[in-house]
Amino acid sequence: MTLKTGNWANHSFMQNYMLKRPLAGAVILTIFSFCFALIYKPLGAHPGLFWGYELTMAVYISIAALVFWLSVTGLKSIHYYANPQNWTLFRELSAILMVLLVMGCAVYFTGFLMEPQIDRWNFATFFDSVKKAVLLFVLPLGFFTVLNFRFWDVQLARKDSSTNPDQNTKEELIQINSQLKKETLSFYPSELLYAASDGNYVIFFLKRDGGIKKEMIRNSISNIEDQLSHIPQIIRTHRAFIVNIHKVLLKKGNSLGLRLKLTGIDEDIPVSRNNTEAFNKAFNVLK
Repeated sequence: MTLKTGNWANHSFMQNYMLKRPLAGAVILTIFSFCFALIYKPLGAHPGLFWGYELTMAVYISIAALVFWLSVTGLKSIHYYANPQNWTLFRELSAILMVLLVMGCAVYFTGFLMEPQIDRWNFATFFDSVKKAVLLFVLPLGFFTVLNFRFWDVQLARKDSSTNPDQNTKEELIQINSQLKKETLSFYPSELLYAASDGNYVIFFLKRDGGIKKEMIRNSISNIEDQLSHIPQIIRTHRAFIVNIHKVLLKKGNSLGLRLKLTGIDEDIPVSRNNTEAFNKAFNVLK
């Protein structure tokens, strides 16, 4: 079932960098949290039973970072959270919440080694440890989520009818032929995000059924460009890429070359120097 644009929680959302790269995320978490703890001494943090404040915080944060890496890696083994190209705001927030809760539990149990054990085994102490861990570690995680809202706002504002072309206007169904003439690929223009050359094949990235689908056909990128030449918003940007301008969220760069951010795609798509002028003209007209 196709998700409607108005269902904001299930709208396409760029995955948090720390969730996408858990090892790098653990490093970021460690550096940020330790610096924050040293400067602000948040939430009544204090020295442990055996060590001073700095070493105590280093141990807590290191264990929390290790648990972060393990929990995010484990989360990726769950089918619902496995594919960053089908990421949504709900997946983002629920993943962060689960990871923070696991980290909070780790901090609580670490306290049995670091703090006096008198009266620690109770719900109030458990809740307090989890609360403090969540409030501290949500800062670096939340930063990357908030950072990605600049793309999500653009996506949400756009009325995208790619999965049901009959909602607003009728579209011509495109049929792509292979070099062997034994296979074809059909899609509507508004379904195409981009196409990329891969050896003797071209991979099409299509927005269908609320996610990004990959379809491969044996052909050259130049032949595919010829077959799509009658559709103005679909343009060659690079020797290996064809892009749907209507799916471009952001372009960055200069006359020496551009990088494009597309709807639902994590990777930047290049625009070569030779294609920059033509792309900019088409972009200014069609966007």
